[in-house]
Amino acid sequence: MSYRIGIDVGGTFTDLFLETDGGGAKTLKVLSTPADPSEGVLEGLQRMAESQGRSLEEFARDTSLIVHGTTVTTNAVLTRGGATTGLLTTEGVRDALEMRRGIREEQYDNRAENVVPLVPRWLRLPVRGRLGPLGEESTPLDADGVRETAAKLRETGVDAVAICFLHSYANAEHEQAAAAIVREEIPDAFLSVSSNVLPTVRFYERVSTTVLGAYVGTVLRDYLDNLIDKLAGVGFQGVFLIMQSNGGVALPEVTSAQPAGTLLSGPAAGPRAAAAFAAEHRQEDCILIDMGGTSFDASLVRGGVAALSTEGQIDRLRNALPMLEITTIGAGGGSIGRIDEGGLLRMGPQSAGASPGPACYGRGGQHPACTDADLVLGYLEPSFFAGGKLPLDVERARTAIGERIAAPLGIDLQEAAAGMYRVINANMANGVREITVKRGLDPREFVMVVAGGAGPLHACMIASELEIPTLLVPSTASILCAMGMLLCDLQHDFVRSCVVELDDTATDRVRGLVDEMSAEGERQLQQEGASEVAHQVLLDLRYLKQYHEVTVEVPARALERADLGGVASAFHADYNRLYGYDLAEQGAPLELINVRVRSIGRTEKPALPRVETGGEDVSAAVKSHRRAYVPERGEFAEVPVLDGHQLVAGNRFAGPALVERIDTTVFVSDGYDAEVDGHGSILLRRRETG
Repeated sequence: MSYRIGIDVGGTFTDLFLETDGGGAKTLKVLSTPADPSEGVLEGLQRMAESQGRSLEEFARDTSLIVHGTTVTTNAVLTRGGATTGLLTTEGVRDALEMRRGIREEQYDNRAENVVPLVPRWLRLPVRGRLGPLGEESTPLDADGVRETAAKLRETGVDAVAICFLHSYANAEHEQAAAAIVREEIPDAFLSVSSNVLPTVRFYERVSTTVLGAYVGTVLRDYLDNLIDKLAGVGFQGVFLIMQSNGGVALPEVTSAQPAGTLLSGPAAGPRAAAAFAAEHRQEDCILIDMGGTSFDASLVRGGVAALSTEGQIDRLRNALPMLEITTIGAGGGSIGRIDEGGLLRMGPQSAGASPGPACYGRGGQHPACTDADLVLGYLEPSFFAGGKLPLDVERARTAIGERIAAPLGIDLQEAAAGMYRVINANMANGVREITVKRGLDPREFVMVVAGGAGPLHACMIASELEIPTLLVPSTASILCAMGMLLCDLQHDFVRSCVVELDDTATDRVRGLVDEMSAEGERQLQQEGASEVAHQVLLDLRYLKQYHEVTVEVPARALERADLGGVASAFHADYNRLYGYDLAEQGAPLELINVRVRSIGRTEKPALPRVETGGEDVSAAVKSHRRAYVPERGEFAEVPVLDGHQLVAGNRFAGPALVERIDTTVFVSDGYDAEVDGHGSILLRRRETG
């Protein structure tokens, strides 16, 4: 027997998806261990081994692949728990990290404060030496000054050093020379060099991304070393891969060298799994919502491919490496309800996390959380939460909501819980609008794929808020990201700045850069054992002298034939979608900013799980009835509770109803009809009214 495992470590739960060589699959959720996330991973593997009737050592020895997504770098930034970091930069621009783009984020808020940089000013040290925008040297690098500056950083006890000089994208010699000196002076420090990390124009984006890499580098390295040692200690000898923010996977040594590329490691695999399930219903466009214990993630898939961005942020800090366009807000099962200074009910972003957790966990939590409201509203069975391994305390939930929400608002307990439910649903609907409406897209034209342990309880009401007619709850919804990790390919992104007007004279230069980056990707993927390799070419384009650019994928044949007309047409179409107009008829010239290559190594993919086929009658799966709150009616009603593990393909039923699985509960609201497909997923369609 051989096993392949996807592992997603979240803030509250660690999710595992197991595939056997016989095509079988198993899912598991265990509580995360924030103090040392590797402990939760090992506990999950232990329980997976027990489910297969094996010892942990036997199970680990027969595991051929583990793909791991982690939030350790994300949490390091959010909690400011990264390394003490120094920055070496060109004399005169040491404050660029704090000045950013010089644009106020909150234009009409005169009390808004700038985000605090990860490197304080006294550790941002200038270096003499200057390059021009074409890479020409105007002032030689002061090597002695670099050595003195590095010695100062060593004396302060920095754990990491970022190096970012002006115009190093055009000429890396100064940065590489400085890096060599720093390695001599501070050999134990983690080193992040911008010409290695992001050799592109725009200084703030480059310095911010380079600093992020330095700040989280030691955190990621130490975590992976610890986890790899523990896996080896129990006999694991298979392939170990790490999920990257760009939706691909890579070896630990690759991600350790580019740690900023893991800042969305946790949720990055979800869109790939969502696309696979949606494709079974001939849908290429979908919205993925993933509501876990701590956060809510929303992402977009168009044409079967997840949307990527190079303008991502983590806690208001710019990360310009390619990353999936995922909007994350503090809305999860652990999101805490409170009354603000104006007497209004708020949900999140503060979370009760895994410890102490919501009040109903009985682990010392005193604040009412979303899970407490779901329990009081009848959506959760106290004795069946997490398959009965984590029984919930209804009275603690009622007490917390009553004392901290209902009493201050002067309403009864059920009204307070329903209010918490409505508010958090509205918050999540706004999160979906961020990736659709604000980008010129109509959410009603997409299928909503639902993921996360808490997502299926709230999905119908989020969809109703957005008028989305169709939802799909995969059979593996609770651990969709963990499953998605086994569906992802090896992937590496490369970029080179090339600021020229897009015309026939630029073609040869672009081809040369594409060949250079493709060769680099080929080498890296071969080292990782990829047998089938493909390259995608993308160009960052804008109208001449404008500020914002649009990334356009270019077929290889277009470059071979120098067919720039097709490239321009694709740019005009995307520009119009984003900004509501284009300048195609005016013949406005286009300017190329960056050339990108995405190198992909195909991996073996697991098959989607399948269930037996039966008739429409669902009565055999009904295990009880329970009083639950029906939002459309504004009252409680007796609703059927179905055993999700007894549903078969072809089953149909109407809401309101609850579907209980070991790892999640699906609430089918009053306005929806449900059908089970061949993979055990539940397809929900909004009922036509009037």
